[in-house]
This record gives sequence, structure tokens and C-alpha cells, in this order.
Amino acid sequence: MRWSQIDAIPCPLAQAMSVIGDSWTLLILRDAMRGARKFDEFQQSTRASRAVISARLAHLVERGVMERVQYEAHPPRYEYRLTNRGLALQPVMMTMAHWAETHLPKPVRSAGRRHTTCGHKFRPVVTCSECGETVTPETVTFDRPPALAGSK
Repeated sequence: MRWSQIDAIPCPLAQAMSVIGDSWTLLILRDAMRGARKFDEFQQSTRASRAVISARLAHLVERGVMERVQYEAHPPRYEYRLTNRGLALQPVMMTMAHWAETHLPKPVRSAGRRHTTCGHKFRPVVTCSECGETVTPETVTFDRPPALAGSK
């Protein structure tokens, strides 16, 4: 199977990877969440080629993660804004960044996250939607997917 066919795999992670599963896309999303909107801002921050940025932005627009909005008529100029689907990736991105800050051997400095309601810096935490308890690897089990349910 080719990487371009990953969206054919009936798995939520495969489906997510088909949308955001490459490094340039994640860096573009990082910058969009920090307020970048213009093509040149994405290109300067990531240092990816213009062709790569163009292709990744088009992909994100096509998949409904970002929208392309004209902000100048002559000459036509566009900016890229996160949609609600794109904004919903923020907890995922914060959790990935926290994982890198915590588990990678090379010290990684974060710009920091601050909760606007209380003003405190924080670490992202996953909680159970039913009881509110913090979810850890030790407190989660997974149901077997239907394709594997009959095998042992």
C-alpha cells in the first residue's frame, strides 16, 4: 500500500494521518494556531519550499481544515484561516508538543501554553468524558476492531 492510499484503511488514526500526517502539514498547522495566515509567513517559519507550502495549504483547504480567503482584490491576495475542523486539532497539537518536551532526549523549549481563563501555564491532560478522571496508559483498554474480533 502506498502512503497516498492510507485514507482507504478503515481506522481513525489512518484517516487522521491522511489529513495531517506529514511534518510540513503539522508545522503549517502549528503556525496557523499561533496566528500565521499568509503564505509567506508559513514559508518563512517552516523554511519549506514554496511548492511544498502551496501543496500542503491546498490539501488542508481541500480537506476542510483551512479556508482560503481573499483579502486584496488587485492583485488578488489570499490568506489561510483555520476552520472549526482545524481548530479542533489544537488539543492534539498541544499533546504532541508536550510529549516531545517530556520524552525526547534533546531539550526542546516550548513557547509555553497559558490558559486564558486562569492565566496559568499548564500541561495538556486527557480526561475521561464520563467521570472526569485523568486518562493514562494504565487506565485504558481498547476494544478489538471488528476485523480482528474473530482472530486470536
